[in-house]
Amino acid sequence: MIERSSGVILPVFSLPSPWGIGTLGKEAYAFADLLRSAGQTFWQMLPLGPTSYGDSPYQSFSSHAGNPYLIDLDTLIEDGLLTREEVAARNWGSDPRHVDYGALYENRFEVLALAKARGWERDREAVRAFAAASHTWLPDYALFMALKRRYGMRPWTEWEDEALRRHEWWALDPAREALREDVELFTYIQFLFFRQWDALKAYVNSIGLRIIGDLPVYVALDSADVWAERHWFALDGEGRPTEVAGVPPDYFSEDGQLWGNPLYDYGAQARDGYGWWIRRVGSAARMFDVIRIDHFRGFAAYWAVPAEEKTARNGRWVPGPGMDLFGRLTGWFCDVDFIAEDLGFPAEEVKALLRDSGLPGMCVLEFAFDPEDRERNYQPHNYPVNCICYTGTHDNSPLLPWMEQADPAELEAMVKYLGLNHEEGYVRGILRGGMGSTAKLFVSQLQDWLGLGEESRINTPGTLGGNWTWRALPEELGEELADTIFEITDRYDRAPYPLEGRTELPEEPEEKDA
Repeated sequence: MIERSSGVILPVFSLPSPWGIGTLGKEAYAFADLLRSAGQTFWQMLPLGPTSYGDSPYQSFSSHAGNPYLIDLDTLIEDGLLTREEVAARNWGSDPRHVDYGALYENRFEVLALAKARGWERDREAVRAFAAASHTWLPDYALFMALKRRYGMRPWTEWEDEALRRHEWWALDPAREALREDVELFTYIQFLFFRQWDALKAYVNSIGLRIIGDLPVYVALDSADVWAERHWFALDGEGRPTEVAGVPPDYFSEDGQLWGNPLYDYGAQARDGYGWWIRRVGSAARMFDVIRIDHFRGFAAYWAVPAEEKTARNGRWVPGPGMDLFGRLTGWFCDVDFIAEDLGFPAEEVKALLRDSGLPGMCVLEFAFDPEDRERNYQPHNYPVNCICYTGTHDNSPLLPWMEQADPAELEAMVKYLGLNHEEGYVRGILRGGMGSTAKLFVSQLQDWLGLGEESRINTPGTLGGNWTWRALPEELGEELADTIFEITDRYDRAPYPLEGRTELPEEPEEKDA
């Protein structure tokens, strides 16, 4: 149950670290400590799966696996699996402010292979137990990645071996034996990821924090999910989609967004009782305390674009599964909190699904003062208590550059409504407006508390390159920041403890809801 509280969005990859990308190591623990000191209750992250083309966490090779890049190398050094010299000798990129994914791709797996060579026999029993607990997805994922290596990382739809391309059962075991070294490597990498993740999450929960994680509505075509279970997707006989996912022209793009993901065969899934979705949400519930359903409107109606189109303009709306699916999910995961990302055009079918599901929707302050919005749904006086107020999402500019780019009439309306002034600072005043709203949860981007510009934007929808790279610097994450956040959090009764309790850890870990 989400009560009046607040949280901060920061992807794990945006944490500081000396090895090119934020990880599950000591900086993640330090950030959790900062959030608690700042009076926060939630740390919101982006999806944690292994990334593919474009480095987007929303285009993953698996909806169950963890991202190898996020495995902390210092922890592996302390565990005797690597030496500091082996790690320091690699190129992890030269800019501490941005992730260099090319350098990671060239070096991370070679270093993890060294760790596997030293740890596979030592950790054999622990790996065996992990593999048994992950039997519904790990064998297919490890073989899928091994096969991608064999075929030069090409999509599975381009593999020459037809039996393997079609995931014929009789071809899988011979392939596992032939590619045993790589299958073991990708199995061990997942063992390392989840060992580190489980330790971090246990610590985060023990200090009274909960983790919000995103569940992307779609999975990538080039993923173990689709390769191994293509019968749950709307594909032709060769495994290629005739229509793909996207959204029509909107606030972000006049051509819409052509995501290219395969669409679901909801008829087949319904006949199975939505078992695929139950397994997928089960994996998310293992990792997160609260699950944010990305592109929630796609479950009411989704935008289907012919596969040959170059933009998302010429698509069509198709009815989604609605409460037939969500009734099962909320019933099955009755102890899990969900958030519906219901942004976009407020269609009646989306409003109805939100109402029937009982999930809290999202209200974004950056959208609240559009002169064309006559309904003013995103203005704080119209918020239902059962909603989540955001300054912006990872797809939006931080507040400072947003104000620089905003329509003058839009900015003027915000200034008047929130009583913004130069003495307090406009960005700080907007944060105050969100904290003071009636929404039961207020979530802000870390960049807004730091007062950063457009260079700190996480993602610009509809673009390739330069996204998913921004990182915080160590000197930005100190007690001064925690003090600033706590003061306004406490002022509006969102802090879970009084001022004098900030440095004291809870006596016992909070029980996990899910």
